[in-house]
Amino acid sequence: MHFAYPPRKSSHPPAYPARGLSRSLSYNQRRQLKIGAIILCSLVFLILVLSRLFSSGMERIPPGTPEVVIVTVIDEENMSKDYIAKVQDNRKEYAARHGYATFFPTVSSYPSINDSPRTWSLVPALRHALTLHPHSTYLFALSPHALIMNPTLNLRTHILAPKRLEKLMLRDKPVVPPDSVIKTFGNLKGDRIDLVLTQDGEGLCPGSFVLKNGEWAQFFLDTWFDPLYRSYNFQKAEAHALEHIVQWHPTILTKLALIPQRTLNTYNTDIASRGGADALYQDGDFVVRLVGCDTDAARSCEAEFEAMRVKLGARKMREGLKGGG
Repeated sequence: MHFAYPPRKSSHPPAYPARGLSRSLSYNQRRQLKIGAIILCSLVFLILVLSRLFSSGMERIPPGTPEVVIVTVIDEENMSKDYIAKVQDNRKEYAARHGYATFFPTVSSYPSINDSPRTWSLVPALRHALTLHPHSTYLFALSPHALIMNPTLNLRTHILAPKRLEKLMLRDKPVVPPDSVIKTFGNLKGDRIDLVLTQDGEGLCPGSFVLKNGEWAQFFLDTWFDPLYRSYNFQKAEAHALEHIVQWHPTILTKLALIPQRTLNTYNTDIASRGGADALYQDGDFVVRLVGCDTDAARSCEAEFEAMRVKLGARKMREGLKGGG
């Protein structure tokens, strides 16, 4: 009887260390794949972020987009239809001459102001304008009790071009005259400015100013319209709230340029406390405001507007300009 022998073991069995080395290499490969996957995901994420940034910064502006939108809030309860029409015509004529747009929201469009003074409607109106004109570069906020008196002046060449703005900027100037400890910065560049304001003898003047469109503008308007500030019952409502946030928010002050009052905000009446004769309109000035006409019972905004409108018409006749103002 023959019994089967068990198979003989190889005389050259695989070395145990070799099996251990194989496992070690497999682990290293898996580790390298994980590292590679992490690097690849990081690169994809970085590419997406950069493409988003560059695409938003280089967003295509639709043809025909107006560079400037003139925003005037109409108080339909306290202005006659004739007065409103004349105010709108003044802005429309100027806008048509320079390829700008106009926006005439009404106070009643913004119930969010609730029991706050009606002048607060300026702030949500500007936020509204940003939504309607996302590609325009500037908003020109102008009181309804004001006239553009020199329609030949282009906002960019007159004020907003960076080099021009750097020449106009009032540096190291108290934000609220005469002796505010908070002063404008002395080293700002024109291309870094997003808010252009004037001041008179009493403070900042939100009746005529320019705001550059962008994320900073949204932040600025949201801050200005904070319910907390509206609840403070400032004596001059949004004007005093503006002075507050400019002085106590460096993020706002670093984007602010104060320019000479005559450049953007002259007055039709000699008011000593608000600049006196130095602020009084002179022929050729860009804008005149009927400052205080709506709060003084002895004055009439419509009558004063018409008087300045006649002066504007006479100036146009002399210079051969079209339009009635």
